This record gives sequence, structure tokens and C-alpha cells, in this order.
Amino acid sequence: MFTVAQETADDWWEVEALYDLCFAPGREALSSYRLRDGVDPVADLSLMARDGDGILAAAIRYWPVAVGTEKALLLGPIAVHPTHQGEGLGRMLIEDSLARAVKSGWARVMLVGDALYYQKFGFNKLNEVVMPPPTNPERVLGRALSEGAWDGVVGAVESPSGAI
Repeated sequence: MFTVAQETADDWWEVEALYDLCFAPGREALSSYRLRDGVDPVADLSLMARDGDGILAAAIRYWPVAVGTEKALLLGPIAVHPTHQGEGLGRMLIEDSLARAVKSGWARVMLVGDALYYQKFGFNKLNEVVMPPPTNPERVLGRALSEGAWDGVVGAVESPSGAI
């Protein structure tokens, strides 16, 4: 049994340790991290799953970004502790957080990831949306949270400071 809760400031370093465990060294050198510099994650969408003993099993964060003149969510990172992989925690956090994003009024979400994995959550390649280099354009994916939300949204993805 797992409980899902919103990440708090007190959880920050524990979640960071999970990300360090699950991702390769140098993860913060990725272009998506440059978009997060000096920007707070979207608090009500940054979630954690804990097991029955209160041990952190998985976490997901979202960040505000701008694509052209439109605001969007940038999903990531999401991580599941190796001892809990294959138990559906990633799916649970993605589906729960996307439902919360809809209720919060967000229209669109994007991520950098594997299209074959994320298509089951409704993500598709964004052809006219450009992440900072050296991001592989084939891995830039988006999902509309409201009908047609990505229609006509084109341009470079930027940090929201001054853009939204």
C-alpha cells in the first residue's frame, strides 16, 4: 500500500537523493535543468509516493515553462526507487498529477522522454516546439490537457521568468 502526498520543502533533499539514485551522474547538466534554474516547481503537482513504512518510493515534479507566448508544464523528473520499479508507481504518479493539472486549469504539458513509453499517457512528439540544445527533438513530447491546447503553439521553450 502506498500513499500519495504533495512534496513539501522538508522533503526536498530526500526526493533529490531518490533522483540521484535513479539517474546518471550529471543529470543536472541536461537542458531541462537550465529551464528550472531559479524557478520553483509547481507545488500542487509535485508528488511523492511512500510505502506503508513511510519510505519514499517514487516522486514526480512539474515546472512552469513558456513556449512562445503560451504557458505550459514541464514534467520531470519522475523516479521510482529500484526496489519498487514495476509496481505501477510511475503510472500512478503520472495519472494522478495529470488529473490534478487539469483541475488546476493547466492546458498543456510537455516532457523530454521516450515516445514509446509516454505515448500510453497520451504524449506525442511536438514538431514545432524546441527545447534548448542539445536536446534530441524526437524526445520532445506533449499532451493537451484541454482540447486543441497544443494547436498553433510553436517556438522555443523558455523559463517562465518574464515570459508568462
